[in-house]
Amino acid sequence: MDGDAKFISIAITRPDNVENEASKIARLLENGIDFVHIRKPEATLREVKNLIEDIPYKLRCRLKLHGHFELLNEFNLGGAHINSRCPVAPASAANVSRSCHSLEEVNSCLNSGMQYVTLSPIYDSISKEGYLSAFKPDDLRGKIDGKNVIALGGVTPDKFPELRNLGFAGAAMLGCVWSDTDTFLRNLKNI
Repeated sequence: MDGDAKFISIAITRPDNVENEASKIARLLENGIDFVHIRKPEATLREVKNLIEDIPYKLRCRLKLHGHFELLNEFNLGGAHINSRCPVAPASAANVSRSCHSLEEVNSCLNSGMQYVTLSPIYDSISKEGYLSAFKPDDLRGKIDGKNVIALGGVTPDKFPELRNLGFAGAAMLGCVWSDTDTFLRNLKNI
């Protein structure tokens, strides 16, 4: 990866509802987060639509959906993120990313035109108890350089330098974002 390339930062929503979630998403996007992935596997179409409607229009192009892809064009969103639950993106999705859990899967997905892929779990998860790291640094070193691979799983802003050193193009975070959004944003600014 080019040392001058921007390190991409992504926040993933909690699957349940968060108090003042739309305003927190807006604050994240206005203060250093590049994309927010809306991952609400149990939410209805109406609930996801309500959340998006409460996010300022100018920020919606930086939202990616993990489901309810029919909302992509209605709101001019940033793209679709596919995974085992929703494995196929609509043809109309301009930017598609995907969840991966092995280096083989990363290589296969990036060769199929994905904007980026997430690889997890890199560290022990913060939000999923018992979801432990599947990789050692030596497993990754030299194998993801120059590829659009985003680290996921137990990631916090203080780990960005190590992740960049390993060749990741960015980091996606969930657990550390929502427990205390103000502290998270302060930590993000200090990196």
